[in-house]
Amino acid sequence: MSAGSEQHGFATRAIHAGQDPEPVTGAVTVPIFQTSTFAQPAVGQHTGYEYARTGNPTRTALETALAALEGAERAVCFASGLAAEDAVFRLLSPGDHVVMADDVYGGTWRQIAQVHTRFGLEVSAVDLSDLNAVATALRPTTKLVWAETPSNPLLKILDLAGLAELTHAHGARLVADNTFATPALQRPLEHGVDLVVHSTTKYLGGHSDVVGGAVCTDAATAEELAFLQNAVGAVPGPFDAWLTLRGIKTLEVRMERHSSNAARIAAYLADHPAVGAVAYPGLADHPGHELAARQMSDFGGMVSFRVAAGRAAAIHIAEATELFFLAESLGGVESLIEHPGIMTHASVAGTALEVPDDLLRLSVGIESIDDLLADLERALGTATGQ
Repeated sequence: MSAGSEQHGFATRAIHAGQDPEPVTGAVTVPIFQTSTFAQPAVGQHTGYEYARTGNPTRTALETALAALEGAERAVCFASGLAAEDAVFRLLSPGDHVVMADDVYGGTWRQIAQVHTRFGLEVSAVDLSDLNAVATALRPTTKLVWAETPSNPLLKILDLAGLAELTHAHGARLVADNTFATPALQRPLEHGVDLVVHSTTKYLGGHSDVVGGAVCTDAATAEELAFLQNAVGAVPGPFDAWLTLRGIKTLEVRMERHSSNAARIAAYLADHPAVGAVAYPGLADHPGHELAARQMSDFGGMVSFRVAAGRAAAIHIAEATELFFLAESLGGVESLIEHPGIMTHASVAGTALEVPDDLLRLSVGIESIDDLLADLERALGTATGQ
């Protein structure tokens, strides 16, 4: 089944794209090609694979599947989401300027601000929900605009089509981190985005048991990224690729449950006296609700909220849940809770990207919703003395 088989539905592509039965044995699951090298029939000839850093059939299957899901010409996989982002930044040259969303994963900001700026890149943090602010931030040297939507951790919704039009008119390229939404809910390339990045660790893998990353884009850009993939060497192992392949087979049905659970929890939190504000694009009063309804097929499984009593109470609540495990990361079948300011976004403290210290972020899992609500009710009760 080809990567671009748009005549097939999303779930069909997730299960079949790049995953035909193995031709020798008929195995219906892509094998784990656990090898570092491949025997060659003659000097200078090979069967398509020569060394596992350069290519591996299990990784090829994953890349084919991801390209099919995002509607890309090609996908290139890496050892982590940050390795994928590093490869994108390496497409630039010293002196190039990046306009970065002012609400992104802390590791993304840390990488460009503390690593790539040492080698000549320049970066500005801008509210990408304000297209006028983006237009003002663009410089003659701007080569890349970097978006996250929904954003991490404030759940901002960005107008991808509007950003693409503005970015392309300037001669730059638009990157969208689609980790929170996944291609099951949103396909940025359809809105004019040039490169889509993923931490496949999250919803694509879906079971909190593998780390990986990917970039989905056009064939020419992917060829540049594949060169970097081989030259720099931050590649996923075959077992990691296999685990991610296994995860994406159930992506659509998992995202349906993540989204429905998160919608119930967001509505519950919005009415709770211990909660100051809730960020969830599925709520009608969310500033990006109407845009999200147009741009996404559902609103996802991430919910952030501010605790009315402040930082100490937020920490207490995060430590009081039982079914919501206190942990970094997101997108697994189990529910997680974290304090972004101390945990995932500590690297942006003191910058334009600093997050409120009373903010908690939920990655809502696929457990029974009544159990999740009861867990939150008990934990929130500790903050109100109930």
